[in-house]
Amino acid sequence: MDFPFFSSVSSLMEYGFWLLIAFSVLAPVGVFATLLVRRVISRPAVLVFGIVLILLAGLDVVLLQKLNSWAKVVPTPLEDHFFASEVSLALYLLPVVLAGIGVNLVSHVLIHHLGEAERRFDKSHKNPE
Repeated sequence: MDFPFFSSVSSLMEYGFWLLIAFSVLAPVGVFATLLVRRVISRPAVLVFGIVLILLAGLDVVLLQKLNSWAKVVPTPLEDHFFASEVSLALYLLPVVLAGIGVNLVSHVLIHHLGEAERRFDKSHKNPE
């Protein structure tokens, strides 16, 4: 395999691993910290944070798939054991949790928006009886 910017598959795997840490742990912690620190937050901001968490979860899954395929090329038994065992299943739990929280944030915004729209509709279409 030829990797133009990396000297070997092993260095590419190390770079992919650090990207996985950044997108799996550091970025979501930043999102959660922002949500917790701010006292007032708008619905569009919550919607954006939810979508960001869903996108980060998708990116994590793509990185895990790439690392898994690169581990098959690298001859060291540690990477092969890491991705060919139950540990691999555990690695996919974090993206599932991130996507679940993101979907909950998005659905929260949509439910509140629809509730307000229904109230406005009911208020404007009251029957004078």
